[in-house]
Amino acid sequence: MSELIGYIASICIGLILGILGGGGSILSIPILVYLFHIEPVMASAYSLFIVGMTSLVGAIPKYKDHLVNIRTGLLFGIPSIVSIFATRKWIVPAIPDVIVQFDSFILTKRILLLGLFAVLMILASISMIRNKREISTDDHRFRTILVMVEGILIGFLTGLVGAGGGFLIIPALVLLTGLPFKTAVGTSLFIIAINSLTGFLGDLLNYPMHWSFLLSVTALAVIGILIGNTFSRKIPAARLRKIFGWFVLVMGCWILIRETLLA
Repeated sequence: MSELIGYIASICIGLILGILGGGGSILSIPILVYLFHIEPVMASAYSLFIVGMTSLVGAIPKYKDHLVNIRTGLLFGIPSIVSIFATRKWIVPAIPDVIVQFDSFILTKRILLLGLFAVLMILASISMIRNKREISTDDHRFRTILVMVEGILIGFLTGLVGAGGGFLIIPALVLLTGLPFKTAVGTSLFIIAINSLTGFLGDLLNYPMHWSFLLSVTALAVIGILIGNTFSRKIPAARLRKIFGWFVLVMGCWILIRETLLA
């Protein structure tokens, strides 16, 4: 029964990506872990492929609508690619299953990865909820170094938790480059596709993949993003930003409570 719900929910992975330009991993990781009962490290690997392929499909109509800034995407994405590949290839496999143990307290790899994932979601959501207006683009100074450093940092965090990173990338693009929210959404999909698929290559060298399952879930998510892209054209940017922020906040709190208090 949980697997059937998981397949149905997989459509929502793409739906959220299409409407909000991020947040696919916010659904995909909980779906893979709690509905398909896949352990977190493999779930994060599968999530990278699902979100990466879905974002690639979703970025194409955004590009046709002139809502993808390729220059910003490459400047942000290339440093991020190096960081995420190194993280997935060498750092994640090196983390022990039990990190710290004091009497009844045990910090496991699962709690660390999912807990960090949840905390990042909560922090990222705050800037989107509080930022009530579009950032003015009258100042065209491009914070190149800061954007590249942000790309490296988000690449590391994306690789560590196996998330596409849209919930981190979109606030960074809006706040650091002054992109309008809908352009940030389209550019985010482009960056997520590059980052996620590169990160997945690191996992492909380390773990065997259940391809029939992976492609089935990805196909459903692709259907979702095609639907989501249609809806996104009809929703004002300010409302999208608010919805995105609250959605990320709620999911982050739920995962944190689920892994720390209800485990």
